[in-house]
Amino acid sequence: MSLNLCSDSALKAFDTPQITRDDLIADFAAGIKEKKLWKIGLELEQFAFNATDGQPLPYDGTPSIRMLLERFAAKYGWEIVAEAGNPVALKKGGDSLTLEPGGQVEYSGAPFSSLQEANAEMDRFFRDLDDVATECGIGFLRRGLHPEWAREEISWMPKPRYVIMRDYMQKKGKHGLDMMLRSCGAQINLDYGSEADMVKKFRVALAFQPAVIALMANSAMLDGRDTGYQSFRSFVWTETDPDRCGDLGFVFSEDMGFESYVEYALDVPMYFIRRDGKYINAAGLSFRDFMEGKLPGHEGCFPDMDDWQDHLTTLFPEVRLKRYLELRGADSNSAEKVKAMAALWVGILYDEKTLAAAHEAVMQRSARDFAALRLAAAKDGLYNEAVNVSAREVLDFAADGLSRIAPEALPLLEPFREKLV
Repeated sequence: MSLNLCSDSALKAFDTPQITRDDLIADFAAGIKEKKLWKIGLELEQFAFNATDGQPLPYDGTPSIRMLLERFAAKYGWEIVAEAGNPVALKKGGDSLTLEPGGQVEYSGAPFSSLQEANAEMDRFFRDLDDVATECGIGFLRRGLHPEWAREEISWMPKPRYVIMRDYMQKKGKHGLDMMLRSCGAQINLDYGSEADMVKKFRVALAFQPAVIALMANSAMLDGRDTGYQSFRSFVWTETDPDRCGDLGFVFSEDMGFESYVEYALDVPMYFIRRDGKYINAAGLSFRDFMEGKLPGHEGCFPDMDDWQDHLTTLFPEVRLKRYLELRGADSNSAEKVKAMAALWVGILYDEKTLAAAHEAVMQRSARDFAALRLAAAKDGLYNEAVNVSAREVLDFAADGLSRIAPEALPLLEPFREKLV
């Protein structure tokens, strides 16, 4: 789309600078919260399929993704979010149901103060969703990658941003479309209490991601064949888009802080710009140029904070900074494993003593070590000796932290203990 952002009189507010680099830094700082206000947010994706024949669902038809959304909204009182007249998401309170490009259904839970509350809300949501899905003749599968479906069998969801991403992804990496259409993840979102606290949590989360990837590994199959990987989904991310994925070695630098992440994000090419509900293709363009009013094709136009927030959602590292930290590396898995993952991260990152000990251990190694460990975790999982040792260490850290701040959650780690080899 060649529309110029400043050509419409309704957009004249954007023909002067709206935000500065300091504003971007301040936006991350606005996420700082007192410890008593820290929350836990869970996100989980799953594949939806026709329960009769196991095939992927189309967007329209019977059964279909549209049917699932509309019936779920009607039965349980959720608000429908539409794009171009098509339901593409649901909202209720702080919870949301959204669609990934291939019709994967994503639950994003409201943030809660305790694991017990977050887990209970997730369980309630999926009970309700399963109830409606059964009525519609729809089933669900939780895997990091779908083990059988081919790309061409999967319907694209009618979201304009996905058209832009699809076309651009094919230019950047071998597995970009697999990530979009055939992958599902599990995620936990956690708060920070200061810039220094964010840095410690970011470093520890990146360093311990390989262990969690291995513990949650659930994607050995693709196209009906064994890939030779325990988590091929994790490997897929390494061949998706090198500009917006990767290991973020700068996080381990002495000067890491909000400003460092702003500089990283400014260097990641854009996907799109939203204006009046329309998506304008800006794939490959520079947000730095946008900030300076020099975006090719849109010279003299400037972004606002909503544009910046949109841009941040198009970065795909294993740990992503917003006004909280998103820990994104794990394959989709059972509710028990998701609860184990959440308990693990809460025990490590929300107990001050454990976080300090974990950070000290992490800083004795290099970013290169963790990058290598991540590849090993994707390939061999817990069967790799170094990954197995790391997983045991991570679980010990988690148990130590939980024993002080949430001892009742210690049994949640058991599914991971059972998986150790």
